[in-house]
Amino acid sequence: MTIAPQTRPHPMPTATQGSTLADVLERVLDKGIVIAGDISVSVGSTELLNIRIRLLIASVDKAKEIGINWWESDPYLNSQSRQLLEANQHLQAKIESLEQELRSIKCTSA
Repeated sequence: MTIAPQTRPHPMPTATQGSTLADVLERVLDKGIVIAGDISVSVGSTELLNIRIRLLIASVDKAKEIGINWWESDPYLNSQSRQLLEANQHLQAKIESLEQELRSIKCTSA
């Protein structure tokens, strides 16, 4: 008597089956993902705190494609703007020093 080998049914394929973390990350960055939520803290009927959270995860190319490019003009992220900001702070300090000197001259001459 011969017994036929049992065959197992094939598992149902899933979207992440065989995907590495890099594959999933590449898909998310390529398409983009938005996470939104609201947090509200209330005591009775008095709202004490309301926080709105909006998070967009996307590649730079995808963000530019949908019109988001705030990092290009942010002075803390742009090296030329950072240099201008430092020069501005230096000039502000110099002006403050000169104003103090001028006030001291006016006080001694009066």
